[in-house]
Formats: sequence, C-alpha cells, structure tokens
Amino acid sequence: MRVQTHPISAPHSSAHYDLTSLHFGGGAGPRAYLHAALHADEVPGMLVAQVLRRELQRLEHAGLLRGEVILVPAANPIGRAQAVHGAPFGRFDLATGINFNRGFRHVADQLKQSLPGLLVDDAAANTRIIRRHAEAAVAAWQPRSDAEALKKTLLGLAIGADIVLDLHCDNQAVLHMYTGTPLAPAMQALADLLGAQALLLALEAGDEPFDEACSRLWWELADHFGPQWPILPACLAATIELRGERDVSHALAQQDADAILRFLTLHGVIDSKAFPDPAALPAARCAATPLEGVEPLLAPHAGILVYRRELGEPVAAGDVIAELIDPVSGQTTELCSSVSGVFFAGSAFRHVLRGMNVGKVAGATAFRAGKLLSL
Repeated sequence: MRVQTHPISAPHSSAHYDLTSLHFGGGAGPRAYLHAALHADEVPGMLVAQVLRRELQRLEHAGLLRGEVILVPAANPIGRAQAVHGAPFGRFDLATGINFNRGFRHVADQLKQSLPGLLVDDAAANTRIIRRHAEAAVAAWQPRSDAEALKKTLLGLAIGADIVLDLHCDNQAVLHMYTGTPLAPAMQALADLLGAQALLLALEAGDEPFDEACSRLWWELADHFGPQWPILPACLAATIELRGERDVSHALAQQDADAILRFLTLHGVIDSKAFPDPAALPAARCAATPLEGVEPLLAPHAGILVYRRELGEPVAAGDVIAELIDPVSGQTTELCSSVSGVFFAGSAFRHVLRGMNVGKVAGATAFRAGKLLSL
C-alpha cells in the first residue's frame, strides 16, 4: 500500500486541509477508484472503507491484484471539520452553501474541442486518447475555493479509472444505487451483489455530481463524434447509498466490502482466485428503473410523521405511505404515492416542517425532468 497526501488549501486560506489516498497494486489490469463520505458526516461508507483497506492489503500481499485500486477512505476533510450547534454537518460547504457532491467539472465540452483529428477506428485506442485528454482538462481546472480544490483533487484521482464507486448513505433508506443509463447492464451485477433494492438510471441527473463527472463524458462524446469513431462507456461509475445514516455495523461493512471486492474481481481488477466461483451472483432484488420515475413525497404542512409502510416494500399508486399529524389541531393528512414502485427512502426525523422530503418511491415509468437529485 502506498499512501499519498494531497494538500487542498491554497496558500492564503484561513485553514489547512489535506486529503489522503491509499494506492494498492498497480499492475497492467484495470484501475478502480473508490471513496467514502464525500458528504463528510455519512459514516457507513467510511466503515466499509476500513474493511476495504484491510482486505486490499491482504490481496496485495498475496499477489492477487491485477490492476490498481485507489481508495480514499474519507473524501472530505473540509466537511469533517464542520459542525453546526454541536452536530456534524458535512453535506454542504458552510462557506458557500454548495453541496459537496455538486459542481464537479464536466470536461466533455472541452474534449469536443480538443479531440477532432485524434480519434481512430479502434475503441481501445480511443479510450486511451480520451483518458489522456480528460486528465489534462481536470489538471487545467483553476479552483476558486478550497471546496473546488477538493473536487479537482478527487476528480483528478478518478477520471482515468475503469471503475468509480462513490460511497454515500441516505437519511433513512434501504440500499440503493444511482448510475448512468448506458451502464445499467454492468451495474446490475453490482446491485445484485450488494442486495440493492433500487437501481436508478439517468443520462444526466443534473448539477454535476461526482459519478457523472467521471462517466457521462463517454456517452456524450460517443453521441457527438458518431459511430465512425467508436467510443465505449469506459468508466463504470455509480453512487452507492449504503442504507441510512445509522446503519453502521461491522457486519454490514464486511458484507458491503465483500460485494464490492467481488465486483472488482468480475472486472479483472482482482484475480479470480481471490474468491470461489467469482461469477456467481445472488438473485436480483430489483430491476433498474429511471431516476425520472422517482416520486419525492413532500410534507404539505408541519407535523408528526408516522409511517404506514416499511422501507423496501413494494407499493401501488394510491397507497398511503405515511400520516402527518398536526400536533395542535390534530388534523391528519395521509401521504400517498402516486406511482407504483418501491418505497426505498424516508426520513429519520419524526417532526417535519412543510416542504421537507419524507419519502421516495422508485417507479418504473419516467415522469419527471430537469434536476433529478435532492439538494
């Protein structure tokens, strides 16, 4: 294992931050990049990263790493230093109010200008060419804040990888994933290994999250240059929501890390001898559905939130998901799903204010457009 330290802060910043990346293997095989807690107070991924660190060291020592794995066990030193009234607060940069998982540099437009005349009729060669140009475009990014410097560093580590996994968690949820529509067949295997109960697809989710900054450029460039110059979706990137904020245990962390390592084995990053029957997949717990088919349930007024359905349950259009009770008037409002699908995420809060998101249902039919992610 090689440890690298990346300074984040500019010379005249009021605080100093460093990012640590761990590098395993480094052979000629595929490269994988994984990080945890881009939203710094989302703990489950950080515990999974501890298991991955131990297991990757074991695999490296046994000579079973065919490629390189880059692991960033705590991806947001800025957010880890933030607190509001004694509570950790890592989702937004307090200096700007911007979500740490938004605003990553999308380099496709730059590459549309730099690649003409360089592409060939060989997909593998084009992958190498595009990666060099993408890495150069990220390296040329001039950050205007420490948060942007962090995003540049993370993207610089990941943009050339074959596999990119961004480990998050929701407020309260079953395990679910977000990925690009062209990546659905490959990512279904990861969803099966993890036992995901929703696999949500979009060509563009909006606001430039990290996983899309790594993967979306590939299908945009393929559309732009056309079939004469073959361009594959060469970065399998996904955001993995490891259940809810309080779902932190050694058993879950080991289970999730094992699933991720098996996925890396399927794609040749780890030698197949590391696992018995590495191609065997558990039964799928979900089919991929469009992110445009997710219905957010918003509280119409303040009140006491009482759920009537369990997370992970299938629901039909019209089913009552929860009740919202006004504690003063006693008025009860039933919150119903308007789509059929899986109730996959809720709120850990039991007193909510008007407009708060109190649930998400993954439906099979797209009906939304625009910015598809929550704030």
